[in-house]
Amino acid sequence: MSAWVLPDHIADVLPSEARHIEELRRSLLDTASSYGYELVIPPLLEHLESLLTGTGEALDLQTFKLVDQLSGRMLGVRADTTPQVARIDAHLLNRAGVARLCYCGPVVHTRPDRPHATREPLQLGAEIYGHSGREADLEILLLALDCLKAAQVSGLSVDLADASVVDALLAGVSVSAPVLAELHAALATKDSTELASMSRGLPATTREGLLALAQLYGDEKVLDEARVALKSTPGIDRALSNLKWLASQLGDARVTFDLADLRGYAYYSGPRFSVYASGAGDALVRGGRYDGVGAVFGHNHDRARPAVGFSLDLKNVVGAAAPRPLKAAIRAPWGEDATLRAAIAALRGRGETVVGMLPGHDTEIDEFHCDRELIEVAGQWVVQAI
Repeated sequence: MSAWVLPDHIADVLPSEARHIEELRRSLLDTASSYGYELVIPPLLEHLESLLTGTGEALDLQTFKLVDQLSGRMLGVRADTTPQVARIDAHLLNRAGVARLCYCGPVVHTRPDRPHATREPLQLGAEIYGHSGREADLEILLLALDCLKAAQVSGLSVDLADASVVDALLAGVSVSAPVLAELHAALATKDSTELASMSRGLPATTREGLLALAQLYGDEKVLDEARVALKSTPGIDRALSNLKWLASQLGDARVTFDLADLRGYAYYSGPRFSVYASGAGDALVRGGRYDGVGAVFGHNHDRARPAVGFSLDLKNVVGAAAPRPLKAAIRAPWGEDATLRAAIAALRGRGETVVGMLPGHDTEIDEFHCDRELIEVAGQWVVQAI
């Protein structure tokens, strides 16, 4: 095998796409900043027990593991940034009130999380800690939509769900962790046959509710159908009311519901959402409430620290965003003349891109379009169109 061949599902990002990704990174972080979110930069490596605390088996399987040559302890390469930000909120910031945090950095997966996906996403996300009300759920969803709008992604639609519905159906029922994981998988794939088989030993109301969930997806009528099909409990009634309220706050956005949607990591505990776009084969953004993650880090002021957030892969967003034209640039000759160098410096100081033409070479560039050139006219350096 050639030394330059990269591992499966790992790829270089070449100039034009890299520029687009970097511009989006700045734009989306600026969008989060406009909402009052503070930037944090967690490390790529952490002690394994900290990295995986409270996250469930799925994230464990996605995490690369290695031995620290200094301490002999197991380290993990992060596969998701959310647990790290929860640790920062609980242990380093340790604020009594609300904390709004955002981040952007690479994560690495042992396996692609869907066909043709990269194993090295560039994950950008935002989190709100300290508010358990639905106002935080709405804010984080609106921020996610504004980020995609800033990226010039069109045809947005929102799919809403709530992880607490399944928890309410299984309340008081003894189910082992492996069986629960299989139930979640069957619900996510709408596998009614598997659900019927796995739920045979469960109470009748629980079994009927789980089987009904697999059919509860579509427009807002689904919420009315759920109130009929599912046993009324305070938890289920509250979840359905919150979903209806969230949908009513999203203006003209297209909203659907999928009450059996349990895809993603197991730490979600309440309302959750996925955002889709025209031409994208899968969700561009996933997020929701995960009140249990921060609690395991032992926040001094609030042991049951509420949290809600979202994340996206900038590499995916670039593929769905509107194409951007190449950046206009000025072509300049190479020379030792002080006035030439001063002219180039002045242009760059005004924000122009000036590409110097080295002697004996034509410059091949994918990222810029040289539509002007710097030439000398009557002893003065001037810019003219090519």
